[in-house]
Amino acid sequence: MNSSMKQVMVVGGGVSGLSAAVDLARLGIAVELVENSGSLGGHAAQLSCKATDHCVSCGACVVEEKIRQATGDANIRVHLNSSVVNNNSNDVNRRKRFDVTLKQDQEMQHIEVDAVLIASGFAPFHPANKPYGYGRFENVMTTLELDLMLRKSGAVKRPSDAAFPRNMAFIQCVGSRDSSLGHLWCSKICCGAALRMASCIQNRQPGMKSTFFYIDIQNFGKNFQTDYADMHRHILIRSIPADVLKTADDRLKLSYFDPDTQAYQESIFDMVILSVGLTPSVSTRNLAAMLNIDMYGFAYARKTPIPLPAGVFAAGAALEPMSIAESVLSAGKAASDIFHYMKTS
Repeated sequence: MNSSMKQVMVVGGGVSGLSAAVDLARLGIAVELVENSGSLGGHAAQLSCKATDHCVSCGACVVEEKIRQATGDANIRVHLNSSVVNNNSNDVNRRKRFDVTLKQDQEMQHIEVDAVLIASGFAPFHPANKPYGYGRFENVMTTLELDLMLRKSGAVKRPSDAAFPRNMAFIQCVGSRDSSLGHLWCSKICCGAALRMASCIQNRQPGMKSTFFYIDIQNFGKNFQTDYADMHRHILIRSIPADVLKTADDRLKLSYFDPDTQAYQESIFDMVILSVGLTPSVSTRNLAAMLNIDMYGFAYARKTPIPLPAGVFAAGAALEPMSIAESVLSAGKAASDIFHYMKTS
């Protein structure tokens, strides 16, 4: 890495951070890529390909290519198991510089950069306090956990007995659009991710039936109309279950209000999958506090976004809930903005 190059610290090694780092390096800017876990890729690295007899543009393959590009670029230096613990900004010849302190294990490192990009992603909502038995019933899982199962084994089996499920219930908006939690936002990606996943499982495991409990179906992806027309293979119920109980034969009973019959109904499933929402990550909140940014929730998604200090940029799900494709586009815009900032500052 050339010491005379302009330098940017990218905080977050998920798909948006990787994409921005690769774009910046190609523009001749040195990148310090900081990731608090032991590997790159973030949540996207745990996703499985959802292709059936054709590609469904789920984006799961994108992150692997971004990791390969970032780790093979001499202008990108990767810091794993690292976190930003302090920042002191100063002006040198009218140009702002950031003196950032990184902590890796118990070692501290000071790095001076010309700009900081917040790409610290999201945290999945933890549904333990919801009345769906998560953490108590083995066959209740989150969509992320189901995705990881598909990635590792290529098939879905019940954790309790390794049997193939005959039917599965997907409960949408778990932790999103929930005024009791103060989570008023839509997580945007959940409808598309769950429907693609169910179609993929049905393709691999013929005969498996899927039922979706939802508030409404959000538009997703450029092929939404085609995907929407394919939803006839699933049972769609516009209702959110009140609770999930375990039956004597190790199945799961859902109680819900049926809008068609205007009465409470009960249905039995082999597995229940919770489409958990996206929430702001702790890293995003901590970094915003260090940079004196007044934010809460997905603050940048407001109609009037909070202005960022000079030299500070943000991309991906640190801004608002985004799909993989949207995160890549957001990263590209951030890289372009940083490049122009470097030329004029």
